[in-house]
Amino acid sequence: MPLTATRPTLAPSTDRTAVEQALVASITSGHPPETFLWINIHRPDGGVNIRYAWTDGGTDLGDRIDLLALAAPFDAADWLEITARHAQTSHRGRIETQAHPLRPILADVQADVRAPEERRAALHRALDLGAELTGQQRPVRIPRWLGVGPTLLAHRTP
Repeated sequence: MPLTATRPTLAPSTDRTAVEQALVASITSGHPPETFLWINIHRPDGGVNIRYAWTDGGTDLGDRIDLLALAAPFDAADWLEITARHAQTSHRGRIETQAHPLRPILADVQADVRAPEERRAALHRALDLGAELTGQQRPVRIPRWLGVGPTLLAHRTP
């Protein structure tokens, strides 16, 4: 009896996980070490899937930065200020990648760079509007540093 290979049955799927993982791997390979990548994959329905990735050395350095920032304590306004200063944004079709080199972010955290009052006021206005639109109460203070390392980004707080 001859041996025959069986072929897997291909079926349509709405699960885009494997495709997105391949895209993220491809994007990550094109960036230098110690970089945090925030990848927005825009869907045809108008939504966005967000993926995080780190190049070589980025996971440990990102976690180290987060520990320093939380101990300071830095908040979301500081995170917006510092990450925006160093972000390099690129587009590939429906994919937007924000590359954040982590060494300059570490230097800013160590130098105690903080968000200016204008950014803090704008964030307070955004929180007020969000609370008004959802019928929720605005947080008393600006939320904590969001994170540039995998440990903090994986930990969600309400």
